[in-house]
Amino acid sequence: MFSLSAEDLSGGVLDCGAGPASFTAEMSASNIRAVAVDPIYAFSGSEILARFEAVVEPMISQVRATPEDWTWSYHRDTQTIFVQIAVLRWRSFWQTTSGDCASNATSRVNYLLFDSGSFGLAVCSHLLFLYSDLLSEDFHIRSVLELCRVAGEVRLFPLLTLRRELSPHLAAVRSALDSKGLNSEIVRVHYELQRGGNQMLRVYRA
Repeated sequence: MFSLSAEDLSGGVLDCGAGPASFTAEMSASNIRAVAVDPIYAFSGSEILARFEAVVEPMISQVRATPEDWTWSYHRDTQTIFVQIAVLRWRSFWQTTSGDCASNATSRVNYLLFDSGSFGLAVCSHLLFLYSDLLSEDFHIRSVLELCRVAGEVRLFPLLTLRRELSPHLAAVRSALDSKGLNSEIVRVHYELQRGGNQMLRVYRA
């Protein structure tokens, strides 16, 4: 979903709003400097796993009830998602119980406890833009600018809301970036599950 290359990861990567995903653990296992940030890390690994387990079935039920909203390519069907979630259960427990993978839980997307330029790349998936109904335009702008402060490049995915509509905050975020002398572009990626959700926002300096 982020069209990552080895070169993209060479300067270290920050996964912001990482949740129980295994991305950072897998990067660390490949000797890539990676840090995950999420307020959920205030809980223990077993508590995070329990919270994750509690939402899996309702989430899959929602997908099954709206088959027309999803693209079955990378994920062939809901059974494929179940298998991948089973793998994620184990990997997420691995990440959230590894002290070198999870950052201080007090960091959050709009206030990061890192020095400026700490990472070559910051990624944020399925948080900003997706939850535009819950997170304000101002929150989006402050969050993206904060990500740009700590990383040389920022990539955000997807650009659609939960209703599969382009986020109403996207234009304002790009305008704010432009006013700070930061470039942004919408890039099509090869990953798509949410129908139409195959674009990321790439932010970089000239």
